[in-house]
Amino acid sequence: MGSQIIKLRKKLNSKLSSSRYEHSLSVSFTCVCLAMRYGYPLEKAEVAGLIHDCAKCYDDGKIVKFCDKRHIPISEAERKAPAVLHAKYGAWLAKKQYHIDDEEILSAVACHTTGKPDMQLLDKILYVADYIEARRDKASNLTAMRKLAFEDLDEALYQIMKGTLDYLKKKGSRVDPMTAEAFAYYEKQRKNKMQIQKS
Repeated sequence: MGSQIIKLRKKLNSKLSSSRYEHSLSVSFTCVCLAMRYGYPLEKAEVAGLIHDCAKCYDDGKIVKFCDKRHIPISEAERKAPAVLHAKYGAWLAKKQYHIDDEEILSAVACHTTGKPDMQLLDKILYVADYIEARRDKASNLTAMRKLAFEDLDEALYQIMKGTLDYLKKKGSRVDPMTAEAFAYYEKQRKNKMQIQKS
């Protein structure tokens, strides 16, 4: 897979803006670090990080048109707030144009913007890595989340989702139903875990 990663980097470097490509590299390195910590295959984590924003070379309007043309299902919420759609279209591009067939990688790419209930390990690694990578600097809780990600991945995932939802509500922005569903799932998981620890 090493030669595939080198080819993938070259192709992405030619397609993405320089800042988006640098972000993708940083996410891939963060994915690898989290994979080391949680015992996940390193190269698969690296590929997921590299490819996760491959659709970001297109604007939201084009992505909606591309999804319609290729019969990729879009919810009403996604049509109204298409910023999250680059993940779903990115998973399609990863498979069709970048020839990535690994279902765990494709799943992680597809849900990296909204999350989803019952995420697998790579889903969680990519979601968290995209938030904490070294070039991010806007979220006020980054230092704490970077530390927490290597202590308790599930708690970091929960806190990032909670912070994202709080931020969107404060701004009056639309919340994708999948994000709300994912948060409800992990909030319930967290409560159950805390009850078990108390008993």
